[in-house]
Amino acid sequence: MACKDKKNIDEIGDNHIGSVHYPLREDAFAMSDDEKIEKIAFHFEEIIKILGLDVNDDSICGTPKRVAKMYVKEVFKGLNPANMPSLSSFENKYKYGQMLVEKNIRVFSTCEHHFLPIVGYAHVAYISNGRVVGLSKINRIVDYYARRPQVQERMTMQIVKALQKALGTEDVACVVDAKHLCVNSRGIKDPDSATVTAEYGGKFQDPEIRKEFLKYIDLNTEYFK
Repeated sequence: MACKDKKNIDEIGDNHIGSVHYPLREDAFAMSDDEKIEKIAFHFEEIIKILGLDVNDDSICGTPKRVAKMYVKEVFKGLNPANMPSLSSFENKYKYGQMLVEKNIRVFSTCEHHFLPIVGYAHVAYISNGRVVGLSKINRIVDYYARRPQVQERMTMQIVKALQKALGTEDVACVVDAKHLCVNSRGIKDPDSATVTAEYGGKFQDPEIRKEFLKYIDLNTEYFK
């Protein structure tokens, strides 16, 4: 259903709708970051005015610019492909052939339906077919796809597909466990609920290998608190 008019928007309401392909316009990068910050600051100031806040107050006057910079440079920096981390792979010289799991990767994202935070953890695994990537690259690719307005299901698949391409193997898996503030703090207002999504590629579709991966996720590895 396309949002062509007010009626369609009302019909969608709070329904959890998302497209498989990321909804970027073709001219998404026609403006520079500085131009985007300027325009967002202008419009956010208008929002503040409509809400009834005094934009001349010392506490509020800098908010439009702060929000605009935060959107472009931090919270939504994953929209810009220039910020895509390098995913160079290397030969697996030590011939490690078992599963590698990078767990408890912090996820800070934003629900594209209400622009409220999604906060949780991603757990990523792969089985090398001769190539490996640096451990921090896994964290960086998770953060890249998280730092944009998102749907958790799509983000989970994007992480897997990016690593499959970098590693040259289908044997990649990802589980994301996160809280959505659009559910926790508004609407139904359920602070305890969380959303879990998973994408299993290649060998991870085997129930035994998947079971091994999930067992590793459950291990208590919090050595430093």
